[in-house]
Amino acid sequence: MKNSTKESVDTISFKNLRRLYLFALLTIAVAVILSQLLIQYNLKRQLSDSRIINISGKQRMLSQKLVKEILILNFLTDTTQKKQGIYRINETAQLWKFTHYALVNGNDSLGFPKEKSNLLARLYVAVKPNFEKIIGSTTLFLENIKQHRNQKENQKLVQTILDNQVVFLSKMNEIVDEYDKEALEKVTLQSKTEYAILAFTLLVLLLEFLFIFKPTNHKVEKLISKLLFSEKKALKLAHDTEILSEIKENSVKELKSLNYAMENTLLYCRVAPNGSIIHIGEKFSKLLQYNAFVSDKIFSHALTPIEKEQQIIDRILLEKQRTGWQGEINITNRNEQSIWLDLSMVPVTIKKEESELLIICFDITERKNAQEEVERLNTENITDKINQQKVISSKIVENQEKEQNRIAREIHDGIGQMLTGLKFSLESINLEDKEKSALKIDYLRKLSLDIIKGVRTATFNLMPPELSDHGINSALAKLTQELSKLTGKNILFYNKTNFDQRLDSLIEVNIYRLTQEAINNAIKYADSSHIIVQLSHSNNLLSITVDDNGKGFDVIASEKMRNSESGMGLLFMKERIQYINGRVFFNSIPNEGTRITFNIPI
Repeated sequence: MKNSTKESVDTISFKNLRRLYLFALLTIAVAVILSQLLIQYNLKRQLSDSRIINISGKQRMLSQKLVKEILILNFLTDTTQKKQGIYRINETAQLWKFTHYALVNGNDSLGFPKEKSNLLARLYVAVKPNFEKIIGSTTLFLENIKQHRNQKENQKLVQTILDNQVVFLSKMNEIVDEYDKEALEKVTLQSKTEYAILAFTLLVLLLEFLFIFKPTNHKVEKLISKLLFSEKKALKLAHDTEILSEIKENSVKELKSLNYAMENTLLYCRVAPNGSIIHIGEKFSKLLQYNAFVSDKIFSHALTPIEKEQQIIDRILLEKQRTGWQGEINITNRNEQSIWLDLSMVPVTIKKEESELLIICFDITERKNAQEEVERLNTENITDKINQQKVISSKIVENQEKEQNRIAREIHDGIGQMLTGLKFSLESINLEDKEKSALKIDYLRKLSLDIIKGVRTATFNLMPPELSDHGINSALAKLTQELSKLTGKNILFYNKTNFDQRLDSLIEVNIYRLTQEAINNAIKYADSSHIIVQLSHSNNLLSITVDDNGKGFDVIASEKMRNSESGMGLLFMKERIQYINGRVFFNSIPNEGTRITFNIPI
């Protein structure tokens, strides 16, 4: 009777504690929610205030910018510059008016409220005449500038703008200060409110600790002590039986796990010294299509039906049954499929003078097939590269012959004939006839200049002196200049990053030849009128880009057609840039143009 009465009293006490606990939690939750709502509301207002203060300050900057642009425009004489100035003034004035009216009338998109304090409303009314005077004067000023009239009136308008701008700045300073003052008052009010909510929350927590947590903790401690005492008794009774059952269960689990792993994950087999199968794993028997219930079956016969392969396996078992063996074997199964096995044979002693062989295998058929496929592909790739190198070599020799014939023809037809003419002219000079001698000497001087120009052109085509004397930057500039004169095309060169370093001579020569090849292709095949060569660099990379506005081509189709002239041209560029560890990228759109980019590490 006493126990039941005590339990009912405890139940009533816990119910009261539960009610008080829920009430305290609800009070704290309400306080936290109100605090967060208040914080979010004030943050939103502060965000709006900060944006308004920022825009108000920006209004001062825009008015100063507007006045500065008007002063600049007033002294400009160039028509193009005047048009640009008028456009900038209109743009600044529109932005200034928009933000001013947004501040005065409010703007939902910018988050500006329509309601303002009485002082701010009065300040905006006070600044309105100056603002409108500046806008009106600016409009008249621009009209006069556009129609080229009334310069004196413009001076008056400029002075009016300057006078009103000073007043506008002063009044906008008052507006910004008032915005700042009101924002500070809002923050102070929010801080006081937050402190009040915090004090209320702390008070609730203190009351909750005194009247809820402390009594609850006392009762819980009593309950836990009783539970611990009961738990000790139960543990003492179950201890012995648990130890025995755990040992038994662990042994069974280990045996089951080991058996499952051996049967289903490993290709394994136990074999007697004479080669007969003692036991074979389930996975191994499925791979070999071997029936485990067949009697009188030896290991080699289970592996393969081929007699020659059986003899090899029997010989390994006979020779290595004491030392063990590991290696790869190739067998043929009953479906006449070739299987590769990584086989390990381990001798195991069961009892004294009684032993057996544990054979563990891994199916490596897929790996072997993959290796064979890789070897086949490597062989094909090597053959293709050899054939490709033969074609490249033949084309290089052919191009060298063409280049040599061209140079020989230029020297024979151009420089050679001019030298012959020079020789005959020198022989025909009669010093006694001074007038004719002077004419011939003048002709010889012109002919010598032509010979020098021809020699320079021939040597420039072979190796420009700018490349060896000044480097790739000067050489490319000279190349584009000369080709532009010779072809009549608009060929331009830009050194975007002011690159002026000297590189290894082999690298400079290859860069020069690659760029020359790209420009010649644009002239010869692309039918382009404008070609732009750009050079840029970073800490470890030099980049040259050749753009043209020609007819373009299909990059993928040209790369596949290696026997064509365009396909070989792309291939030569790739081969040449590989000599200097660089990369080339082709980007072309038919009927729009082509871009070739060379990237060379430096």
